Amino acid sequence: MAKINKTIAFPYSHSCNIGTRRYEQELKPVQQMFLPQVAQKAEDAFVDVHGMRLHLVRAGVGRPVLLIHGLVGSSTNWRRNIATLAANASVYAIDMVNMGESERILGLDSSFAATAGRIVGCMDALGIAEADVVGHSHGGAVSLMLAALYPERVRSLILFAPANPFSRLSDSLVRFYNSAVGRRFARLVPHLPSSLHRIALGRMYGDPKRIPDGCLEGYTDGLRVAGTIDHILSIVGGWHSEMAKLKEALPRVASTPTLLLWGDRDRAVDPASAQSLLRVLRNSELHVVPGVGHVLFEEMPQEANRRMLEWLDRDLASGSPYAAVQSRSAQRTRKPSHASARLIPSNS
Repeated sequence: MAKINKTIAFPYSHSCNIGTRRYEQELKPVQQMFLPQVAQKAEDAFVDVHGMRLHLVRAGVGRPVLLIHGLVGSSTNWRRNIATLAANASVYAIDMVNMGESERILGLDSSFAATAGRIVGCMDALGIAEADVVGHSHGGAVSLMLAALYPERVRSLILFAPANPFSRLSDSLVRFYNSAVGRRFARLVPHLPSSLHRIALGRMYGDPKRIPDGCLEGYTDGLRVAGTIDHILSIVGGWHSEMAKLKEALPRVASTPTLLLWGDRDRAVDPASAQSLLRVLRNSELHVVPGVGHVLFEEMPQEANRRMLEWLDRDLASGSPYAAVQSRSAQRTRKPSHASARLIPSNS
């Protein structure tokens, strides 16, 4: 049965500084990233999914955890979470195709279902049969569709303010960016002054003073790569129809163990929509953190990390309500659904 908790949390002041990185080899150590004692364990990788080059950051050893970024995000958005999760898990922070450091493919199918299929292709390339999936915003919507279409590949969901059909906060922006003026403006966004970008990012925070140094680039660098804005506009163009499909698919996720995490100052995805999700996702629980905006995992990483670790540990405990999930997963055999997915050799 779904349940709700309201969490009292405190600001986390640790800062970070990561710039855009380019790598010519399949693997290369990540610099200036994570805590010193685990920095050497994080590495970049590229996998081939249906002939497309997909970038990810991976760290740690243990049960697989996938991190799926939001609409204008990238794998670097999770830089304040990967180290903690990697202490007990194999963590894979994915750059979706057409975002971050992944390849740009013009005309790519941007639907939730097609995007979920590419995630499965990435899992196949990495030899991952099943994973706990962490998604944010648009990545949360994709994660829900992933669980609906490929339930055997998802052990549990951790969703930070997932975009969903019950939230209407973004309707005006969707209308604007689907207009001729909005599409023209979208193509100017990557070239706007960083001061304006920072103001826009500040609206995603409950308190803009918590924006760490260097984090803005995790959202803006990829926007300047040709093809990125086209892909974002494609997603926005199909927003309402995709949300209708997701609403229809949600009952198939009802039994999937799901943790919903929200900030009560979220201006992008209505926190009130979580109540509607709880009614559909019967095996879920909700935690709302006061004073936090749309990017809880970035704004208060200690609180977010604590919640994620508690959740990931839960189904390992005796008598856990998710013991059946663990037992079921132990009996599964891997059945790749994307034969063309593979890890790209390091000399390619």
